[in-house]
Amino acid sequence: MLPALLTHPLRLDFRSGRFSCSSGLSADKNPDLKAAAAHTLSMAQKAALIVFAHQNPASFNAALRDAAVQELSAQGFRVTVSDLYAMNFRASATQDDIIGDLKNPDHFQYGDETMRAWTEGRLSDDITTEQRKLQEAQLIIFQFPLYWFSVPAVLKGWFDRVLTQGFAFSLQKIYSKGVFKDKKALLSFTTGAPESMFQSDGIDGDINVTLWPLQNGILNFCGFQVLAPQIFWDPAHCPAAVRAQMLEGWRARLRGLLTERPLTFAPRELFDLSFQGGFRLRPEVKEEQKAQPFGLSTGHHLGKPLPPDDQTRAPSAGGNRK
Repeated sequence: MLPALLTHPLRLDFRSGRFSCSSGLSADKNPDLKAAAAHTLSMAQKAALIVFAHQNPASFNAALRDAAVQELSAQGFRVTVSDLYAMNFRASATQDDIIGDLKNPDHFQYGDETMRAWTEGRLSDDITTEQRKLQEAQLIIFQFPLYWFSVPAVLKGWFDRVLTQGFAFSLQKIYSKGVFKDKKALLSFTTGAPESMFQSDGIDGDINVTLWPLQNGILNFCGFQVLAPQIFWDPAHCPAAVRAQMLEGWRARLRGLLTERPLTFAPRELFDLSFQGGFRLRPEVKEEQKAQPFGLSTGHHLGKPLPPDDQTRAPSAGGNRK
């Protein structure tokens, strides 16, 4: 097919949505050209992936997912949904994720074995399918209920199994130089408690601390531009009218999502990235930070008060958090 396409490039009629090539053949009547046309259109279109983790198709989380699909599709996105429960996506990371022989069957190390399998094209089909979806998307939304101050097990399994070493990160490609530095990611989730319980003086503790392992330890680690999370506080105990307002607020945000500034994280250039230096902040950086009233970030607090709203609000163009 490829030589023919190089000889007769495809043309798209935007009014009819039909492809043809310079030889006069219509893609509608030629199977090879039709397949190539579909591939060309999908590559030219913006793509979004929604990774959805809720068991109930009638849940508020499902309504949030559907709103995202509708709003993003209206903006011209090709939206793919990975409904993890409906897919029976396996949460456990085991040697079944590898096709063929193990490098060291007597001392199985998941990270080493899956990195090698990814390099050799021997990861299981369910993993490679999700990796392909992730590669094609410019925007990734994770939609889930907060379970035990984290994500549901099936979503944690998605992170564990899909974000394999080599594919999602390497020692050279992490944080601000990460593999997915050109992609945007967003956590959208519901809680079972009101916002007041997740304040710095609330019984559940500061939500910024809760979010740090997810947004820094997974998303920022892999290089994503992390957008501020969309948090729906305790919808199960809210009146229907309040839930409707939540949905409309989500729709409104989605319309301008790609124009938002991402959250800020300490860039890797601030650290001595050597085993001798312990991968710690450079001495001159720590010296400069002594005069600052807050730590660098929620995780790099340096024994100081945490930067306000560090994991929940992106800074404005002037440097202040919205």
